Amino acid sequence: MPDITFILADGNEQGFEAPEGVSVMAAATGAGVPGIVAECGGAARCATCHVYVDEAWAGKLPAPGADELALLECTAAERQPTSRLSCQIRLTAAMQGLVVRVPDRQY
Repeated sequence: MPDITFILADGNEQGFEAPEGVSVMAAATGAGVPGIVAECGGAARCATCHVYVDEAWAGKLPAPGADELALLECTAAERQPTSRLSCQIRLTAAMQGLVVRVPDRQY
């Protein structure tokens, strides 16, 4: 089970172990991480699970697909170079220590 840390918009951190194979979004919503709305439930249709992947991790994750890239154009918070939809990142053992930042808004 990889450890994952969410840095919230207010600077507080919430870290926990999450099972391999689940999305970062599912791990966040299951643990009650504030700021991850996940309105579409992980179907890559709404962009309300937008996160900023820590720069140290950005190049280690699989590249976003065309659908994810299109939705990232519609995020409420500013899109940054490390922006991702957390529903599209599936946790693996290699992601031990993953750090993501939650934007200040999803709407």
